Amino acid sequence: MKSAYEKAMEKLEEESGPLKKLTDEQREQIAAIESKYDAQAAETRLNYEQRIASADPGEAERLTADLQDELAKIEELREQKRQAIWDEAEG
Repeated sequence: MKSAYEKAMEKLEEESGPLKKLTDEQREQIAAIESKYDAQAAETRLNYEQRIASADPGEAERLTADLQDELAKIEELREQKRQAIWDEAEG
């Protein structure tokens, strides 16, 4: 008799295909990606916040919008890099 966990895993596999497993090297690559893009986002945020603090209200609003755009680009790059590793994973 199958456990609830086994049944749930079978259902998940039916719905989304075979489960993929990362190697230790792939996990390390993802950790490095996370670290790199966390640092990049923090640096971008810091640079923009310094500029926003000294800007007039109109310019500050534009810079805030630019900051959000830059952070979204960083997040998109992060996700692309992570997804590339997941795509290589065996499953």
